[in-house]
Amino acid sequence: MSDPAADTLPLAAEFPAATRAQWRALVERVLKGAPFETLVAKSYDGLAIGPLSSRDASARPIAGRAPGAAWAVMQRLDHPDPAAANAEALHDLENGATGLSVVFAGAVGAYGYGLPASQQAIARALGGVLLDPGVALDLDASTADVGRLVADLVKDRGIAPSATVIRFGFDPIGAAAVAGGSSLRWNELAPAFAADISDLAAQGFHGPFAVADGRVIHNAGGSEAQELAYVLAVALAYLRALEAGAIALAAARRMIYFRLAADADQLLTMAKLLALRQLWARVEEACGLSPAPAFVAAETAWRMMTKRDPHVNMLRSTIAAFAAGVSGVDAVTVLPFTIALGLPDRFARRIARNTQLILLEESNLAKVLDPAAGSGGIEDLTEKLCRAAWSQLQEIERVGGIWAALERGLLQEKVAAVRGERQAAVARRKDALIGTNDFPDLAETPVTVLDAEPAARPPLTLAIKFAALPSLRLAQPFEQLRDASDRLRERTGARPKIFLACLGKPADFNARATFAKNLFEAGGIEAASDDEGFASRDAMLNSFRQSAAKLACLCASDEVYADEGAEAARALMAAGARVYVTHPPARLETALRQAGVADFIFPGCNAVALLQAAHSFMATD
Repeated sequence: MSDPAADTLPLAAEFPAATRAQWRALVERVLKGAPFETLVAKSYDGLAIGPLSSRDASARPIAGRAPGAAWAVMQRLDHPDPAAANAEALHDLENGATGLSVVFAGAVGAYGYGLPASQQAIARALGGVLLDPGVALDLDASTADVGRLVADLVKDRGIAPSATVIRFGFDPIGAAAVAGGSSLRWNELAPAFAADISDLAAQGFHGPFAVADGRVIHNAGGSEAQELAYVLAVALAYLRALEAGAIALAAARRMIYFRLAADADQLLTMAKLLALRQLWARVEEACGLSPAPAFVAAETAWRMMTKRDPHVNMLRSTIAAFAAGVSGVDAVTVLPFTIALGLPDRFARRIARNTQLILLEESNLAKVLDPAAGSGGIEDLTEKLCRAAWSQLQEIERVGGIWAALERGLLQEKVAAVRGERQAAVARRKDALIGTNDFPDLAETPVTVLDAEPAARPPLTLAIKFAALPSLRLAQPFEQLRDASDRLRERTGARPKIFLACLGKPADFNARATFAKNLFEAGGIEAASDDEGFASRDAMLNSFRQSAAKLACLCASDEVYADEGAEAARALMAAGARVYVTHPPARLETALRQAGVADFIFPGCNAVALLQAAHSFMATD
């Protein structure tokens, strides 16, 4: 009998081994003289992301949650009405959710809604909810008593604290960073922080009790390394406070957990979450402890959510949840796809829940420990993020720790610089938000949200003040332009329009007309055009007048621009149009400007500024 193993050929065994030199030769041929560096991307931390990375043969999987164990499928409990919140919580738990994220008004992740921080509200919202599935508290600076209130609820129900799974979520530093200050300085807050945690631990709660929350940085537009450095610095501050409160370091580290944002940049999200575990292990070693996996939670990113074409948020959130899940996190919260528009209804909550259930139950993503291990690209990016984040952590520590960095404005200044870069990239459509700044749909199907008033943030007394870290969504500048378009349509029955003056044959203008249509409609300016072009200039002018547009954009090939562009621009301007030109060759720009062209549109132009100017022209014309 033959040996089956001997009859099996290793994969690709009959093919010669490929070399990097061969690959490079093929790349050079495709580049046709363009520099190889054009294939190297840069992250907002300035990290080079190349097209091909060699595998580190010594790499090993990074330990996360228990091998083969599913992550906790968390659902938000954020309805301001405790009875309604309870109904949603029970429905979610009956239909696949394995944990609840209890969001209080004013918390980092509240996004306009959240429960009142009262004993009655907490008891009503958690009525009938067994506290053995994971319950995570998302607290505000004014909700310091929530831990005690939840502990009282457990006692009133006659449940042993040790039988519950509650992440209490104390984060006074994060709350201060978002609020822009605090009633006391950290050295005054820290003893009470440690005492509250000690009391809960003495009652028998397992925790973890404190969270280092990276959403503070991510929501403000920060970079991956900034988010990592921030959570490490916060965790260090909490570790020191607990040690000063007579808690041994080995126990104190288990009282702290991490929450990071997961966005639609799959590779960077994976590398960030993997880097966190390596970095925290390095902190543990520096403390003389043997590293043990920390509890890490992820929430899909607020800043990537859009009001326009919100169904695309489902795709962004799926990528983010996938990246978090395969990176070994212990819990994932998916923001419902309509959350930027208001309080999500049951359908949006179901999609958020089922996004994770499909990844777990149908794709079996939890079955493999660190599936990215051995991927050269992920390993390289993870190592670079570790180095960048560690360097930034050292800078924070040199000025006295995270609280001192906040008081000095050091952290806020660095985050603001990255935020400006992100906003510029979105404005120039280099960072695409599909459905908003690229491929917009002016006839999109509206979605429903619940009829619920936003929750008022509880008042804060800020004796100590510093610059607050904002919470933003990158789509907002384009959404404001679309809102202006909607208001005009409601008032007059028509949106603002731009006439696409297509010159030559369809082959001359189709690509550029499509580009112009996408750009202007991203600002709510409807494009009117003739797909076949115009037989004469008079026909084009007649069509322009019939369109009732105040804007016109020339779309043609470079050759047609050279022959007809300037004269066509003069004719349209004489007819009352503000004239734009799509992709003009540099040699013709001066002549086109002299002919009255207001602006040029091209890949990388500042679309927000251009669209704002167009709206202003139409409002004053």
